[in-house]
Amino acid sequence: MKRLSHWIDALTERQARRTAHHQGRRSALTRLGQWMVGGAVVPTLPWDRSQAFAATPAAKPAPDTSCEYWRNCAIDGFLCTCCGGSISQCPPGTEMSKVTWVGTCRNPKDNIDYLISYYDCCGKPSCGRCLCNNNERERPGYSMGIHNDVNWCMANASSAYHCTVSAIVGVAKS
Repeated sequence: MKRLSHWIDALTERQARRTAHHQGRRSALTRLGQWMVGGAVVPTLPWDRSQAFAATPAAKPAPDTSCEYWRNCAIDGFLCTCCGGSISQCPPGTEMSKVTWVGTCRNPKDNIDYLISYYDCCGKPSCGRCLCNNNERERPGYSMGIHNDVNWCMANASSAYHCTVSAIVGVAKS
């Protein structure tokens, strides 16, 4: 057992000396720190997509494909109704984001405020059709659950944003 321990010590010492001849401690620690912190944290950070779609016009062929449709009062992104999905279902080949933002929108037909949950559909590149950027009752970015300028696909296997759906989750209580 003592022989094995001596052999491991000698091997470790040779490797340490070889590494020390080729690079300094600071550069090794810097690389290790960058790999550990940067590599682990960057994929989990949300990103601001508010400027990415600024020049894309919104199409308005039907009420639920219009930015002015009442459910879209706090939406920011491409409408899934223009991208192969529906008002509340993601298109085939995409999946709903695991995290979401909410808005309170008034239905003009019954004058009731509804809680709308906006889910990004993830897993494909951006749809590029029917861009809406409505910020009615939006809160600043530090209130993450009600801020719409974030890539909410960050918790999914693929963080690629495709489009956004608007699901009614309840009636807003005053």
